[in-house]
Amino acid sequence: MQFEPKWIAWEITRRCNLRCIHCRSSSEEIVKEHPDPSKEECFRTIDDITSYAKPVLVLTGGEPLLREDFFEIAAYANSKGLRVCLATNGTLVSEEICKKLKEVEIKMVSLSLDGPNEEVHDNFRQQKGAFQGTINAAKLLKKYGIPFLINSSFTKRNQETIPEVYKLAKELGATAWYMFMIVPTGRAEELLNELISQEDYEKILNWHYDMEKGEKDILVRPTCAPQYYRVIFERSKKEGEKFERRSLKFSTGGAKGCVAGQLICLINVDGDVMPCSYFSLPAGNIKKQSFREIWENSELFKNLRDFSSYKGRCGVCEYVNVCGGCRARAYCIKDDYMEEDPYCKYIPRRAR
Repeated sequence: MQFEPKWIAWEITRRCNLRCIHCRSSSEEIVKEHPDPSKEECFRTIDDITSYAKPVLVLTGGEPLLREDFFEIAAYANSKGLRVCLATNGTLVSEEICKKLKEVEIKMVSLSLDGPNEEVHDNFRQQKGAFQGTINAAKLLKKYGIPFLINSSFTKRNQETIPEVYKLAKELGATAWYMFMIVPTGRAEELLNELISQEDYEKILNWHYDMEKGEKDILVRPTCAPQYYRVIFERSKKEGEKFERRSLKFSTGGAKGCVAGQLICLINVDGDVMPCSYFSLPAGNIKKQSFREIWENSELFKNLRDFSSYKGRCGVCEYVNVCGGCRARAYCIKDDYMEEDPYCKYIPRRAR
């Protein structure tokens, strides 16, 4: 296979105890229109996936820990040879939860941390106490020897806290810190006027480059920011270095900055298979087709893998093979996933 699924994010519930301003799935405490798939349906989905590939499976939501059968689903996926991870907001993590996570051999837990204090984080999460919940979860996971990483999402309202959040992630003992540049999908569609500007976007990526250059203790990677791979090449060449970034290793196997539909995908509660968590256009549905058929034959995935058909500046950019622009952002803002990334300010040589 030229493009093999390495990571699958699987939305096993859309229910959530928080109502975050940037939630891609617009999760609510009670969701009537999108009921959770049954445990039996979940088992069938796992069987379908593992008959074709053995990707990392990230159980996400909503808040996955709201499912009473979460640990049964995780245990079954583990028994089928999958490396199972959990994406949680952290507020429900307890001593008992940690013991069960160990029992079902959860390999990694991702926690959400969008600010260095209660004021910023709780504002994002629209729930007082959310910050303390994440901090408590990190301490418990550390106590029980369960590896965890921290995902942090940023808009104009919290972009000034980026260095502080990075510092806190290190202090908490996270194995990795992923800096997310928000894509306006789901509830985040209401945040269009809060998206980080092109100019600040570029400055933040260059800050990350300088920070990562001296970072030895924690894996760091900008997410939904494929232009970072251009920044790496530009800066390294300018400075005459051959510094191999750990971030760059993520884009191996013929892929690049944006790996939507190339190395990763999302399966939502309805069974729709989408290129990534922020790309709300289905490539197919696992209730009607096998995962293999969707991954190998869907028109959407084939288009995303055809870099020569990209449009606008992305189509003529010399960095298309290492960046490619955010396809989800092009779809959300330009309504054409093959168009140029509207939040990139770089002018390709052929377009000057």
